[in-house]
Amino acid sequence: MVEAVLIDLFSLPASLHNGIQGVLRNTLEIIEKCSSTPTPFVYVMCCQMPESERKDEQESLLPALRDFQSTKKGLEVVCAQTTAAVLYTIKQILDEKDLSVIKVILPSLRKELMKVYIDHLFTAVYQFEFEDLKEASDCNNLQTIGPKREEQTVSTQDVALIRSEIQMHLKSLPSLKGELTILKSSLIPDDIFLHGFTTRTGGISYIPTLSSCNLFSSSKRRDPQAVVKENLRRLANAAGFNPENFHRVKTDHANAVCVMGRTEPDSYDGIVTNQKGVTIAAPGADCIPLLFADPVRKACGAAHSGWKGTLLGVSMATVNAMVSEYGCNVKDILVVLGPSVGPCCYKLPRESAEEFHRIDPKCVRQFDSAAPYIDIRRATRKNGRNRDGTDYHCWCRGCHSSHYTGT
Repeated sequence: MVEAVLIDLFSLPASLHNGIQGVLRNTLEIIEKCSSTPTPFVYVMCCQMPESERKDEQESLLPALRDFQSTKKGLEVVCAQTTAAVLYTIKQILDEKDLSVIKVILPSLRKELMKVYIDHLFTAVYQFEFEDLKEASDCNNLQTIGPKREEQTVSTQDVALIRSEIQMHLKSLPSLKGELTILKSSLIPDDIFLHGFTTRTGGISYIPTLSSCNLFSSSKRRDPQAVVKENLRRLANAAGFNPENFHRVKTDHANAVCVMGRTEPDSYDGIVTNQKGVTIAAPGADCIPLLFADPVRKACGAAHSGWKGTLLGVSMATVNAMVSEYGCNVKDILVVLGPSVGPCCYKLPRESAEEFHRIDPKCVRQFDSAAPYIDIRRATRKNGRNRDGTDYHCWCRGCHSSHYTGT
């Protein structure tokens, strides 16, 4: 079932500008007659050029669209100077309404170009279907607007221009939820390692369940790769690293560790390197992001430690990789625990809590309840004791405040 319709008028022939209301009226009639169910939301995409570049027909197009909008409930006209700006604005509206099944009605010559825009601004969460923009209201006698070609291709140059247009638009957007903030630990020497923990502010991701500085895209999320790349660009600019040499762990909630320069595993929760100019990162929120730094051997690591990774010893696995690969001495490795969920807020089923209780009874609160509270920070410290019996240096701050960390 189609939940929303997008009518693309960016390439509407100039000869039809004066009759735009008739075109829209016919299009809406076609939607109603030819669809099994009515579509409650219709969005009209049009170009709004700067005053210095407007032509007579463009000046008459917008007022006509606005007049038509006032007479049609559920129809909204969205104008901007670029297709990227219009489409991204509509995407925000669709996401707010939680709509995913979308029909795009457009001149046939725009279809392949529109697919490129959609591939960059949307994810597999959305379902798109395409239909040619037509003039007639009779489902049995429809006339396609403009020439129609059976086979269309988009040149490499066109794709590059679309990518640039999207990047420029995303770059122009303001930061959400506050300015970009990077938390640091005084334990890691700045003259050797660049490091930090991001917070939930400073990026452009508007999805409520994500931080605005979201650095992870997935086919199951509504945040596209283009937005994630813009967030990373802003973070890299603020922190001073090269986003092209950014490597993030592929979390599996286990204890595998990737050694930079060797064959990359399909999934891993720890990563280590001694290469200069490389930034490695691990996610965190409820789970703990950990940084490992050896100022003597100039090697570092990052790990993601949730409750499963904590029990499986991902922190020690990361340390062991640094020892075996780079000859690090355990006593030289500084370990910093980033912001994560605290023992006040994290519950697990009794069966899982028992495993933490065996590590240290103090890791569990209200042990006799069906869902005890767990202190995964303390468990990580206990699982990460040095061989001489002393604890690693650890630094913790806040609850639910961080998402990503890099060195």
